[in-house]
Amino acid sequence: MSHQKLKVAIVGASGFTGSELARLLLNHPDVTISMITSESHVGKPFSDLHPQFFNRLDIPLVSADEVDQQQLDVIFLALPHGVSMDFVSKWKDLGAKIIDLSGDFRLSSKEVYEEWYQKKHSFPEGFEGAVYGLPELYSKQISDANLVANPGCYPTASILSLAPLFAQQIVVEDSVIIDAKSGLTGAGIKANATTHFSNVNENFKAYGIAGHRHTIEIEEQLGGLAGSSANVQFTPHLLPVDRGILVTAYAKVTEEMDQEKLRSIYQDFYQDKPFVRLRNQAPGIKDVRGSHFCDVFPVWDERTNRVIVLSAIDNLLKGAASQAVHNMNLMFDLPEATGLNQIPLKP
Repeated sequence: MSHQKLKVAIVGASGFTGSELARLLLNHPDVTISMITSESHVGKPFSDLHPQFFNRLDIPLVSADEVDQQQLDVIFLALPHGVSMDFVSKWKDLGAKIIDLSGDFRLSSKEVYEEWYQKKHSFPEGFEGAVYGLPELYSKQISDANLVANPGCYPTASILSLAPLFAQQIVVEDSVIIDAKSGLTGAGIKANATTHFSNVNENFKAYGIAGHRHTIEIEEQLGGLAGSSANVQFTPHLLPVDRGILVTAYAKVTEEMDQEKLRSIYQDFYQDKPFVRLRNQAPGIKDVRGSHFCDVFPVWDERTNRVIVLSAIDNLLKGAASQAVHNMNLMFDLPEATGLNQIPLKP
């Protein structure tokens, strides 16, 4: 059976997410990359910005102003927070499905967004139709959506670490602590004082303490699963590595628990989710690097009566680009794993 390939635009080419999207979509059997935009590099070949694409993807970069002149099926917005919303508003009637990789539509409302992101939201109507793009939780809603808000990388790893417990409604209120660590690419491609080599190399630090903007995203999603409000203590840290997120989540539960029961709760929840791998030992970030997997390892500590869950993803893939492709597959009724079966790169 032959069918038309999906015509795709990647809006925002200069960042890591834009280049990872291009890498996945270039080898996706059902996709043609119609255009890639960059306002500051119009006319340059894409491979000038990302030399790994030399001789593979040399198409000239165009301005986002050209997007509405093409018949597109999918628009990926790989733009900073606060910028995407204007494009969603502008392109909502083009007939293309939009997958937004920023935080602009991930939260429940304009008010919550403005409180946590400290900026005005220019397109509150977008929240009504936007679907949170975590396929393990919302595959049905995603497949019907025209606007998908691709989750943050920390929230993806954090939510998947605890979702089975919240779905069972057995988490003790106020008991959740999420200790998360990310590689440097999570900070984006623009260098600054924090991401300076001499500041990151041989160093390790926490940031966004007691108020990181991803906290509310995690709370809304876990709370939604439990049908109540969730309160989590979330602390991110910066690792001196290129890519990867490792989450260690802690929670108390209201039921009698042992390792076997805990494992079966996780197995039941993730049994038909091909990209969550329930591990039998603690995962490291190299176990998932370059792949769409989220590796999860739940442990029952009977001494402290606490669940400890380890969760590892590649922040640029399951935390951004491959998640967006997974969402696209669902939105167009393609087999969900299409183009996403890369085995992790190790060492």
